Amino acid sequence: MKKLFLLFSLIFVTALGFAQNNTAVKGTIIRSENGKPLESVNIVNLTQVIGTTTNSKGEFEIRANANDTLHLSYLGYKSIKVLVTNDWIKFNTNASIEMTELALALEKVVVNQLRLTGYLEVDIKQVPLHNNTRYSISGLPSTGYEAGGTPNTVTKVLGAIFNPADFLHNIFGKKPREMRKLRQMKKDDEIRNLLASRFDREMLTALLQVEKVDLDLLVSECNYSKDFIRTANDLQILDAISECYEEYKVLSKNRRRL
Repeated sequence: MKKLFLLFSLIFVTALGFAQNNTAVKGTIIRSENGKPLESVNIVNLTQVIGTTTNSKGEFEIRANANDTLHLSYLGYKSIKVLVTNDWIKFNTNASIEMTELALALEKVVVNQLRLTGYLEVDIKQVPLHNNTRYSISGLPSTGYEAGGTPNTVTKVLGAIFNPADFLHNIFGKKPREMRKLRQMKKDDEIRNLLASRFDREMLTALLQVEKVDLDLLVSECNYSKDFIRTANDLQILDAISECYEEYKVLSKNRRRL
């Protein structure tokens, strides 16, 4: 009788866990100014690291459990985070979510960055030199991206390991859960395609729970150049941080063995 009870409990818990992992929520994203649906809104479950987009009617459906956080973003609109509640899952309601348009202001653009004199010997000295090394990124068709310094794994993160106060060490050491999510992001095709078309770092900062300036500093501490940070899309930044983190773990593990 006791064995039968244990078997029944095991089946019940397994079924409950399976059912919970397959729960989903659905909703409709609309414009706050006129109530019209928003198509192609990017929706990412930050907890489970999966993504989707709204259809032409502004509708979406995404796998989620109670207390998961959804990150909604759309160009020209203020990004928002939505907490998944038990009622949303239980009653399977189609939630209506409003997004507010942002007032966009163009920054000053410098067209003529160099003051040319017409004399070759003088003007050539104004041309900046970039001593950047090319690195390849898995999954991208390009030949690689730029990174400053030499392609030496040790020089990338050695300072972070031997200096506990270093910014890189603090980020990697205090956010192992967020760093593990980076691996999940790289496996989700929907998210990878989304990041490949974005340059705002918004989703990465939301996932890692850091400010944009700290994210740039993190990539810089991984020995990537300012040119790379300025021109790379979000997917390239993701791959750069992931690669640096994996190297950090290897060097940190070797250090503990010494």
